[in-house]
Amino acid sequence: MRDTTKHQGLRNQLAKVLEAKGIYDIKVLSAVRKIPRHLFIDSSFESHAYQDKAFPIAADQTISHPFTVAFQSQVLEVKPGEKVLEIGTGSGYQTAVLLELNAEVYSIERQHELFKKTSMFLPKLGYRPKRFIFGDGYKGLPEEAPFDKIIVTAGAPYVPKALLGQLKIGGRLLIPVGDKEQVMTLFLRKSPKEFEKHELGDFKFVPMLKKKN
Repeated sequence: MRDTTKHQGLRNQLAKVLEAKGIYDIKVLSAVRKIPRHLFIDSSFESHAYQDKAFPIAADQTISHPFTVAFQSQVLEVKPGEKVLEIGTGSGYQTAVLLELNAEVYSIERQHELFKKTSMFLPKLGYRPKRFIFGDGYKGLPEEAPFDKIIVTAGAPYVPKALLGQLKIGGRLLIPVGDKEQVMTLFLRKSPKEFEKHELGDFKFVPMLKKKN
């Protein structure tokens, strides 16, 4: 669990790279500078941890490109104290960013191996979501709804109705939609039945899986 001044320097460089690519949210860039991303990946990849790359993690999943994490976090426009539902805990890096933005985070992971690993690892770094849930992200978390923001960190073939239904009026749902490649799609809930949809470009995610594993 080493985090050195060299790592800090690499994080500062990464934040500059992300800024050059269009990330302007100061709080998101500050989170990138603070969170030790090298601890979230296999130590054999450590020398590449602060490049804008995705890496494999346990259970055939990946830790997303830092740009993707920063972009999703920026688009969500998280305000302190907001209830955020994260679908796909994965390595926990995106979770940590949301917590740095002072959100109240509820995070669902469907892969049991990852759920166990990340739910033990994050608190060691001082990151404590409101709840870690082992479950099916397609169903969301009805007992805690409604949410101010919902973020999906895996490619979904369609937009689950349950997630739209668990969004507050005025809330934002950000989800990559598609099979092999995805279009980052933002839904703004305008009224009980009305949603405004925005497509924000092409991204590549691992697929969002149904049921528990």
